[in-house]
This record gives sequence, C-alpha cells and structure tokens, in this order.
Amino acid sequence: MGKIKLAIAGVGNCASSLAQGIEYYKHVDAKDCIGLMHYEINGYRPGNIEVVAAFDVDRRKVGKDLSEAVFAEPNCTSVFYRVPYCAVEVKMGPVLDGVAPHMHKYPENKTFVVADDEPCDVLKQLEDSGAEILVNYMPVGSEQATMFYAKAALEAGVAFVNGMPVFIASDPEWGRSFEERKLPVVGDDVKSQFGATIVHRTLAKLLNDRGCKLDRTYQLNTGGNTDFLNMLNRERLESKRISKTEAVQSVLDEPLMPDDIHIGPSDYVPWQHDNKICFLRMEGRIFGDIPIDLELRLSVEDSPNSGGSTIDAIRVCKLARDRGIAGPLIEIST
Repeated sequence: MGKIKLAIAGVGNCASSLAQGIEYYKHVDAKDCIGLMHYEINGYRPGNIEVVAAFDVDRRKVGKDLSEAVFAEPNCTSVFYRVPYCAVEVKMGPVLDGVAPHMHKYPENKTFVVADDEPCDVLKQLEDSGAEILVNYMPVGSEQATMFYAKAALEAGVAFVNGMPVFIASDPEWGRSFEERKLPVVGDDVKSQFGATIVHRTLAKLLNDRGCKLDRTYQLNTGGNTDFLNMLNRERLESKRISKTEAVQSVLDEPLMPDDIHIGPSDYVPWQHDNKICFLRMEGRIFGDIPIDLELRLSVEDSPNSGGSTIDAIRVCKLARDRGIAGPLIEIST
C-alpha cells in the first residue's frame, strides 16, 4: 500500500505518542502486535503513515525536526520508541486562543512558552507538503485555533481528524462544507483505547441492557500534563464536558437529568505527569428496586491511550478518501 501523508497541528503529548507508535509498529508483526485494535485496515498498517508537516507555537519545538520536537518540554508522556530523524521541520502556527492566559503563571517545564517567530502560511505548508490528512491536537477550549486549522484543511483539500472537543465533524454546517469539498472529516474529540469515558459508557450500556436503572453517576479525572493544566480554566471546558457527557447519555434509554450526571476533568496534579486517574461512581437499582452502587479507579497513561484510537481514525480517513467517501465519518467518530 502507498503512504498516508499526515500533517499534525499541535506537537504535544498526543502527537508524541502517535509519532512513536507509527515507528514502533513498523517493526512488529501481526502475531506479536499488542496495543492495536486493528493491525491492518484494508491493507493500511501504521507504518504506512508518514508525517509530512507539523505545526506548533512553543519555542522549544518550532524550527526543530519532528523527531526532536516530540520529546521537547513540556511533553511528559512515556518514551517507548525513539523517533528517527524525519526531515520534517515544525513550523510556527498561529497562537489565536491556543494558550490559556493562566498558563503563563506556571514553570516553563510545565507550560507552553510561545515562540517569537511569525506564523507560517499554514495553507501553503499543507499544499507544499502533499498532506492528505490533518490531525488537530489543539488544547481543549481552542475553538478559534481548531476552526482555523479546519478551514485550512478545507482550502488545501486535506481531510481532517479532529482530536479535540470543538464541534467540527458533529456540526452540520462544517460537515456539509467537507462533503462539498469531497473530503472526509472525523471527530470530535478522542475516545481513548481503554479510557475513562469508554469504560463509563460501556458500564452504563451494560446496566441499561441488563434492565437496571442508573440513577446517578460521576466521573472525576485528574492528571499532570499540559492538557489538565490548560483545563484549570473552567471556561475552556464546556465542549469537553458536553462531549464526554453525551458519550454516556447516548447509550441510556432515558437520559439522566443534568444534576444526576457529572463527567469531566477535575484537577491538575503536577506529579502525575501524563498519568490520568479516573474515579468513577454509579448508583442504580436492580431487581426488586434494590439499590446497587459501583466505584472504580482507573489509572492510564493518557497520551498513548489516545494513540490507539487515532492511529485507526487516520487509516479509516485515508480509506474513505480512496473510496470517494466525503463528509463526517459517523462510525469511526462514535
């Protein structure tokens, strides 16, 4: 199979795990393949993905080869494979609303340090690189930045995988725009391979399928990466809470009242680094109207957990391009 030419907007922890995974799975055959939901998707393997362009705003990443930038501070995810030199220079993107004001108060090794460079011409970079798909890894709450990259993808004729909870694929107007340009779009946000929301959703569906009544539930998450630091600004969380809450509500025959469901990031704990801890509680009733409750603690490495889903989304998006399928790809997005 041919290459899948990928551009990345936001060279943070998720981009680091994805880049490492692309290289790691080049050297693993199907029988020894741990951590992939699909080793091959219609002939496309992870090793078919080639990053051809990358954008960031941090001075420790801009101007560096991607192989160096993915390990630069404030990235703190696990290193499971060293990315070789790939001759892809990280270009300066527009800042817009990508850096929350409160993040300037934190140590440089924990937060973004904006470069003095002028933003590049993102559209030209996408066109010149031959990118077929753009993955958006903007920080949560970066609505202007996400829409900027979505528009650039449309104008460059590039498909879009939206890894952030800004509504692009799920917005009818944006969906029509991609369909009109004969481009697939995937998103919004990433349900991790085995993360808090997919576990919560599965348990909620299990209760529903077994005739149990879910009365109330919460999912509280803590972490120590820049994502959790960014989300200390609660005004940036609205779309994230909607995305995660809807993922659970959608499997229930009767959605819970707003006061009976609480899902979302709860606090920033610096020493956790890229470790995310979920505290989940569910209260309900079973046969005879008898009460039950469940409490669960889940600890995961946040960014590799997202990579397991994104690496499939990219390959499905490429397959859709090959087959002339355009607009929102609902199946891979849900």
